Amino acid sequence: MSGGSFNWQEFLGRWQQEWVPRADADEDEGEDGEDGGQGFGSPARPAADEAAITAAEERLGRRLPPSYREFLAVSDGWHVDQPAGIYQLGGAADVDWFGDPFGLTPMYEEGLGDDPREEEVLLAGMWRRALRLETDSDMSHALLDPGDTDQDGEWALYVHKGWSGEFPDRYPSFRAYMEAMYRGFHADRVDRPDFVNATTRAQDARVEEAHRLVLRGRYEEALPLLEEARSFGRPESAVLLNQLRHLSAPRGAQDYGFLVADPRYLPELLPVQAMTPAQGEWRLGGDDHWLGMMEARGVPRGAAEDVLGALRDGSHRYAPAGAWGRAVAEARESARWGATDAAWRVLRNALPLWEAPGPSLVAPVGLLADPVLGPLVTPERGREILATPRAGESGPVLETAPDVDPPGLAWLTGPAVHGRPLDAYRCVWVEGVDPTGLPGLIGEEGAELSAATDPGKASRRAPRPHEREGVELWEDRAVVAVGRTAEGWAFAFDGYSHRYLSELFHSPAPAASPSGRAVVVWREPRRSSPDDRPAAFHLSVAERGVERYAFTLRGAETERSGAIPEALDPARLCRPEDSETDRELRVLEALHTELGLSLPRFALTRGRLPTFTTRSWTRAPQEGEGFAYLTFVRHRP
Repeated sequence: MSGGSFNWQEFLGRWQQEWVPRADADEDEGEDGEDGGQGFGSPARPAADEAAITAAEERLGRRLPPSYREFLAVSDGWHVDQPAGIYQLGGAADVDWFGDPFGLTPMYEEGLGDDPREEEVLLAGMWRRALRLETDSDMSHALLDPGDTDQDGEWALYVHKGWSGEFPDRYPSFRAYMEAMYRGFHADRVDRPDFVNATTRAQDARVEEAHRLVLRGRYEEALPLLEEARSFGRPESAVLLNQLRHLSAPRGAQDYGFLVADPRYLPELLPVQAMTPAQGEWRLGGDDHWLGMMEARGVPRGAAEDVLGALRDGSHRYAPAGAWGRAVAEARESARWGATDAAWRVLRNALPLWEAPGPSLVAPVGLLADPVLGPLVTPERGREILATPRAGESGPVLETAPDVDPPGLAWLTGPAVHGRPLDAYRCVWVEGVDPTGLPGLIGEEGAELSAATDPGKASRRAPRPHEREGVELWEDRAVVAVGRTAEGWAFAFDGYSHRYLSELFHSPAPAASPSGRAVVVWREPRRSSPDDRPAAFHLSVAERGVERYAFTLRGAETERSGAIPEALDPARLCRPEDSETDRELRVLEALHTELGLSLPRFALTRGRLPTFTTRSWTRAPQEGEGFAYLTFVRHRP
C-alpha cells in the first residue's frame, strides 16, 4: 500500500492530540527520559528535513521505503509505548542495519525444509538485511526488510519479541504497522474513564450501528464494523463479535468474559461457557480451575457446579421465556426422537419472536448448549439465525438452510459418519409403539432410556460381556439409539458395535411385535481375515410375536424362510452381477417403499438420542456348537 495517498500529518496529529498515558503506566512516564528530553506528554518529535532523510539514506546505502520516508518528514521518531514490546522508534539519525547480532539466520534456515514457502524463505533471510528502527524496547526489535517488498516499494516490517520465543509479527508496510499501533494505543487505554475523543465516539457509533444491523439480520454488514471497533478495544464490540463467530462456527468455543455473571445473561451464557469442560476438553486444572475462574467473574460456585453437572448428564434444558421458549420446547420434543428437520423448522419460524434479555445479547446463543437442540445448529443454520430479523426488528431473511435428512434408508450405503461409509449397522423398527416402550420389549432386565446422548460414544463406552457380572461371554447386548420415524415406527438403532452375524443369531423381531409388526435389519461388514468372509445382509419380519419371514444374503448365497412378499423377495431384487452395495441398496429402497421404513441420518450420526441396552441378539450355544470370544488389549510401552 503506497504512503502517497495517506495523510501522515493528519494521522499523527490526531494520535498526538489523543495521547494520554496508559492506565497501568508508571507515574514517572511524564518525566524526561531516553526520548531525547521530549517527555511523554507527546509521542511526536520534530520533523526531519529532506537533508537529514537524504543523509540517512546515503549512510545506509538505500532509499527508504515511501511510507517510512513520509513519516520522518512529519515526525522524526515516535513514542509507540506498547505495554511489552517496542517503546520508542528512532529518527533518521538513529536507524541502522540490524546485522543479525543474535545469529537467528542459521536457525531459521535450518527450519526451511525441502519445499519452503516463499514467506518462510523471506523470513529466514530478513535478519541479516533488515533495518532496525527501535531505540527503546523490551527485548524487541522493529525491523524493516528491503528484501520483502510490494509493488509500491514498501518494505515489510517485522516485530520480533525476543522474550516470547514466537515467530515475529509481520506488517506489509511501515504505515500498516503504525496504524496497528494506533489501534493498540486505543485498546490499551480503553479502561481510562478520561480517554474520550472523536475516535472513541466514532467507534462506539459503529458498535451501535452494528448492533442494529445484527438484529435486523444484516450480520454480514455488521461484521467489519465490529471487527474494526474490536481492534480499537471498544466495549461491547467483543461480545457482539463473539456471538456472530459462535453461531457461524457452533462447534467452536467462545469466551464471554464477565458478561456470564450478569443475572440477565447467566441462564443463557453460563451453560455455553460450561460446554468445553462438560465435554472433558478442559485441561488446565480440571473442573476446579474452571469453577474458580467462573467464581472470579462473579458466578456463584453452586450455580456453576449445577450447570456443569446438568450438561454432563444430559439433563440441561435451554428454557427461555415467552413465545420463543414455547417454540423451543416444541422443537425439543420433535428432536428428542430424531425429527431434527421438523424441529429446526419450528425454531426457524419462531426466531422473529426471540427477545434479548439485555442489550449485550443479539442472538439465542444459549440454544447451542442444549444437549438435544444444540447439535441441530450447523454452521449453515447458525448463519440462518443471524440472517433472521428478531427482537422486534424487521427485514428480509437472506439465508434458509436446507433440510439435512434424506428420505428413506439409502443413506446407509453412502458416506454418513465423518465421510466414511456406515459399513455395519442393525436396527429394530416396531409399528404403532411409542419409543419409550422399546426397553420393555427388547431391553435387558431393568433397561431404561438414558438422557439424550451421542449414540457412538454411548456404544464405545459400554462395558463388554467379560466386564459385566452375570453376562455370558456369548451374549451380544447392543447399545441402541431410540427414536421415531416420520411414518410412526419406533426404532432402536446400533451403528457402532460392528458385531458379526453369527450362527447363534436370534432375531429380536418376535419379542418386539406382541401387538403389531416389527422389522429387523442387520448389515454385517465384510471380514478381511482370516477367511475373507463376504458381507451379509439380514431381514426378518415378525407380527404379534411370530416371525413371518426372513432372509440373509451372504455373497451369492441366500438363506430364506417364511412367505416373503414379492416386493421384498431377494430373488427379484438382487441380480447375480450386483455388488454387495447394490443388493443392499435395492433391499433398503424396497423396505422404504413397501413398509415405510426410514431412519434420521442427522440424529444418528451428529445428533443426540436416548439409548438403552438390549437383550442379547445371540442365543446360548447348544450341544455341539462352538463359540469363541476374543479380547484385544493394546499395551503401551
